[in-house]
Amino acid sequence: MLKLSVVVPFYNVQTYAPDALKSLELNARDDFEFLLVDDRSTDGTPELLERAARELPGAVLLRHERNGGLATARNTGLDAARGEYVTFLDGDDWLAPGHLARTLAAIEALNCDFVRNDHVQVTGRTRSVQRVPYGPQLVAGDPRAGILPSSRATAVDYPYAWAGMYHRRLLDRGLLHFTDGLRTAEDRPWIWRLHRGADSFAAIGLPGIFYRRGVATSLTQIKDERQLDFIKAFDQVLADTAEDRESDLLLPKAVRTYCAIIAHHIGTIERYEPAVAKKLRSMSTAALGRMPQDVLDGALNSMDADRAGVLRRLRRRPARAGAAL
Repeated sequence: MLKLSVVVPFYNVQTYAPDALKSLELNARDDFEFLLVDDRSTDGTPELLERAARELPGAVLLRHERNGGLATARNTGLDAARGEYVTFLDGDDWLAPGHLARTLAAIEALNCDFVRNDHVQVTGRTRSVQRVPYGPQLVAGDPRAGILPSSRATAVDYPYAWAGMYHRRLLDRGLLHFTDGLRTAEDRPWIWRLHRGADSFAAIGLPGIFYRRGVATSLTQIKDERQLDFIKAFDQVLADTAEDRESDLLLPKAVRTYCAIIAHHIGTIERYEPAVAKKLRSMSTAALGRMPQDVLDGALNSMDADRAGVLRRLRRRPARAGAAL
């Protein structure tokens, strides 16, 4: 068995793919494989990946016949992965030289199910280190300890799949696949399932992942209907959490996070196309109506006045037929 599989989806990132591919070359080892998933790119990305398949040690090129989105592309890579450990990289980001080997050494030394890395956020020429919001470092612990409390950011609010490394036993247990077809917020149900279902994890620092913000082709920058998949994603978080053995403890956190994300999207609603903005309002109202109302009351009472006010006004709007996804 190979030691590590790295799943790297690409979609129309010809400007940035060379940096990602070069960084993989600077991390290559004989026992690493790089699963390059072309999600039906229409620019020059396929040619770059074909060249990498010939020249990058350990590269395996996987092609989609039609565009399926990031979650589906990651699943394609996971289905082909042969490594004892698995990690991810997005096609417009890059790694520091030797980062994968250092992370692998850390997870093997800790002997835990998964580890979480800090990362470097890159916005234009500005770089800043983003930390995993979890206190203990380099100590294996219970992943459920990374979910609460509801009142502050915790490890489930740091959902980036590429900011970590995962033992294959999680893949075999069905904990690493993403919900097919989600176009945004695909990491949210994934990270919650991971923290509820795995047995051990650790935060290890090692900020060797460089994450580009503000990329024009990223869905974080494109305010069209695909953005509304965050509602599908958080509906899944709530449904899964409601079935958990500790649902009474965990649902307040899940509901409060869902509310915060709705408030964020409503706060930037002027950036959406008018028809999408209208749909965002109606779908958000319907989502609030689907939440456990007593838990929702508690979440709104715990939030700042501005966000709580936005959400209470949405809650009072009449729900429209067809607003649910």
